Amino acid sequence: MPNSTTIIDRDLCWVVTDGAAGNRRQALALAEALTPSIREITIELRAPWSWAAPRLLPGARLALGPTNQNLLPPWPSLVIGCGRTAAWATRQIRRWSAGRTLSVQLLDPRLAPHHWDLVIAPKHDELTGDNVLRPIGSLHPIDDAWLADGREAFAGLADLPGPRLGVLVGGDRRGAPLDGKAADAFVSAVRRRLATDGGSVMVAASRRTPPALLPVLRDAFADWPGVIWTGSADGPNPYPGILAWADRLVVTPDSVNMLCEACATGAPVHTVVTAPLDAKLGRFHAELRAAGRLHDIDAVTPERQAPLRETATIADEVRKHLGLPASPAR
Repeated sequence: MPNSTTIIDRDLCWVVTDGAAGNRRQALALAEALTPSIREITIELRAPWSWAAPRLLPGARLALGPTNQNLLPPWPSLVIGCGRTAAWATRQIRRWSAGRTLSVQLLDPRLAPHHWDLVIAPKHDELTGDNVLRPIGSLHPIDDAWLADGREAFAGLADLPGPRLGVLVGGDRRGAPLDGKAADAFVSAVRRRLATDGGSVMVAASRRTPPALLPVLRDAFADWPGVIWTGSADGPNPYPGILAWADRLVVTPDSVNMLCEACATGAPVHTVVTAPLDAKLGRFHAELRAAGRLHDIDAVTPERQAPLRETATIADEVRKHLGLPASPAR
């Protein structure tokens, strides 16, 4: 890149991801906690650069193909990325700007942290370094104002009989499959909880939920008052409303993001684990359980628990590490 590419737009933060919903949500949550001046960029790398990312191969501009126009100067003062593809971009932008753009990478980039100004990786990743911040789980935008917006947007859920049980369904992942056996165990456990507590059920599938499970969810809870969302054909996704209105939440064990967001509400959070979790996911579950934030499906809990909200704290740590202006008083 020519020297002119070191021109910096000091009022702008770039958020770079591969477009995956979970990666976007985390990176945008942090960016919005730091500045109102944000530009979001989605990139896709060509092979062989995509295979090696975030390691750098020659011909970096060829890696981006038609999206190359999105990564051109003036460079931002700050770039935040989430995921392995974004880690390639945040590392490159730091180089292309001659170090004048501060780079923040979310999730373990599988490469030494010194290639970025700051890396934010959850504790269960077991990444360490002087420039590594280690929250318990994933970052998210959920706070009291976010929940108030969710209640307003889905005000009709307030009319459901209580207690309202929110059910969040993820998908398959290594170490926590959501195959037929696991899905049947999850659905049966939720139905038993409903039979014990009464009230209503609010179910939301995710993009990762296996298609074969969707009719199972509809059939399993059809005899209970509530809402069952399995896709856009069911109308707007009530996920924000479910988090905001639930008196209790049950989450499949696979999703770190959904477990963290459920724990951010202050409602008791439960899961159903039917087989040993892989080491990384197991460490995350153990941390939540040790803090009293995650429980077995049949556990007796207080009506409320301390919410897990780390984004604002991590944003303050980012400011300290990078010498950014302090946030306005909250």
